[in-house]
Amino acid sequence: MGMTNPVALRVTASAILYLTLSTAAPVIPPWGFDLAGMDRAVKPGDDFVAYSSGAWTQAATIPPDRSAWGPFIALRANAEAEVKAIIDDIVARPGRPGSIERKIADTYNAYLDTRAIEAAGLAPAAADLASIAAARTHVDIARLMGRPELGVGGPMSFTPWPDAENPDRYAVNIVQSGLTLPDRDYYLKGDTKFAGIRAGYRAYAAAMLKLGRYPDPERAADAVLTLETRMATLQWTREKRGDRDLTYHPKSRARLKAFAPDYPWDATLRTLEIPSQDFFVVKEDTAIRDLARLFRATPVATWRAYMTFRYLNNMADVLPAAFDDLSFDFNDRLLSGQPQKRERWKRATSAVNAALGEAIGRRYVERHFSPESKTQIAALVENLRAAYQKRIEHLHWMSDETKRAALAKLAALRVKVGYPDSWRDYSTLEVRPGDPLGNRTRALRWDWRRRIARLGQRTDRDEWGMTPQTVNAYSNSFFNEIVFPAAILQPAYFDPLADPAVNYGGIGGVIGHEMGHAFDDQGAKTDARGAQRNWWAAADVVRFRELTNRLAGQYSRYEPLPGVHLNGQTTLSENVADVGGLNVAFEAYHLSLHGASPPVLDGFTGDQRFFLSWAQTYREKIREAALRANIASDPHSPAVFRVNGAVRNIDGWYDAFGIAPGDGLYLAPGERVSIW
Repeated sequence: MGMTNPVALRVTASAILYLTLSTAAPVIPPWGFDLAGMDRAVKPGDDFVAYSSGAWTQAATIPPDRSAWGPFIALRANAEAEVKAIIDDIVARPGRPGSIERKIADTYNAYLDTRAIEAAGLAPAAADLASIAAARTHVDIARLMGRPELGVGGPMSFTPWPDAENPDRYAVNIVQSGLTLPDRDYYLKGDTKFAGIRAGYRAYAAAMLKLGRYPDPERAADAVLTLETRMATLQWTREKRGDRDLTYHPKSRARLKAFAPDYPWDATLRTLEIPSQDFFVVKEDTAIRDLARLFRATPVATWRAYMTFRYLNNMADVLPAAFDDLSFDFNDRLLSGQPQKRERWKRATSAVNAALGEAIGRRYVERHFSPESKTQIAALVENLRAAYQKRIEHLHWMSDETKRAALAKLAALRVKVGYPDSWRDYSTLEVRPGDPLGNRTRALRWDWRRRIARLGQRTDRDEWGMTPQTVNAYSNSFFNEIVFPAAILQPAYFDPLADPAVNYGGIGGVIGHEMGHAFDDQGAKTDARGAQRNWWAAADVVRFRELTNRLAGQYSRYEPLPGVHLNGQTTLSENVADVGGLNVAFEAYHLSLHGASPPVLDGFTGDQRFFLSWAQTYREKIREAALRANIASDPHSPAVFRVNGAVRNIDGWYDAFGIAPGDGLYLAPGERVSIW
């Protein structure tokens, strides 16, 4: 394939890696973009997703053990294989008993040993199931709900988390909880798809309880579904609970008990080992009060059935195959459309990551993340910060007063790249060979104790919420930080040897997106320190809401499935971050050129390559059931709208591809929403 730029006259090793991960076998030229995956018969202004990736979409197949496929999931599959290679080396030389290497090996081997799991039957779960069966009072139930190792949950959850108004200290957040299906809509919506899932869920609960030798499992399953439906009715909607102005209700223990007296708080808090905790933040306050009433009004026998089912559902993969197969048929096949169970070794790596993630991460970084990549990403981040600064300074709708506060927040924004500065110490975590269920419950209890040990201390702003081997990124507005684990810093998102336009359109767009969360409809409610407070001039708030409401209206008109529209309000934070982040990444790309004109490569200008890179990083094939689940429960828009919905609001895209009136995605300049 001819090149007009003599720079990088070879296909990079990382590009070859990306090629091997794609089921459609894209041909990656030296500058790091899949030209063969395009469909140039489609006008970019009619459907930019099809134009950028139509041939890939036609050729790609979703692996049978996946519900979707694309660069993001391909990277996860690669990270999974890399973690397996690390574990295989450790298993070959497991070290002395009690060493971190032995703990990794024992966790992995125990999970893999399905013969031993089959032979053990329900014996490993017998004590836990007996404790649930022995419950006779609501106080007994509350104690069981407070045992983190059981994982049964209840109508509310308890989470140590930075206090939203004072993020230098920890609070215990109390959050509505307790549903097994992905969202309350699954219980409440009347369309045939959701009705079919409810019928399948009821049958699944009955079958699981029967396997667990629960008395009268059919009647018990009816009670579980009825109970969860009542909880769903009382819970706040995603739209309401996503508004931070509505979810901060600090309470002392005395005020908590007076507010919701129907729940036996002392019993749960003692079991959670926080009997003296006296500072809580109730998130969905009216829902928590009503759920407490439901807790008291629901018979103990119903709660026993509920907790037994939830326990078996959560532990199914470390119980005999009959439990595991049942769980797969419902949770993966029915809910996500996934036709084949994932291989045991893949799930074993997940089990190790869940229990000992940073121990694996430390070894992952040593093998797969270079100092050069970290340096290059750091420079790219600073270009994006400069671009954000420039754009904020030139906002026409924001007052100078609010601009000064926004610029202070931007300057204070902390960026974490690759891996944490210090690693988690697992020396006190007990792992036993041949005990996969016990290893899980001990890890759950250990992690809970790790988190509550910090209550009363200053918050740990150096802690990471993801491991380095996680293919993802996140924004934590309460620490005013954005975090990029090592595993996402690979093609198609980032390649040290790729064309800068491709990197800015890929990882630059991701960084811009996460930066954008500091200024989205909810992130904008926290200041430079991460404290939730209003730092906006009143008139600016009004103008900001006018803009975000317009963007929400755009996305609410999108129809991913016949008769199923997006909710532009529940996806608003992510959509603001997508549009704003892509705008800022485009500005940063131009800043990086320092006035020079980028070369034309294979007939594409630098601006065109930037937008094509963004589009290809989000290309995806997804099963209908998984798409339906994402629409109901994921705060992100489906991938096609993360591309088409974003670019049509960016003037630079129109200029790059000559988009004109009459094109399917065309928006008149006055209809485009530019916030940041």
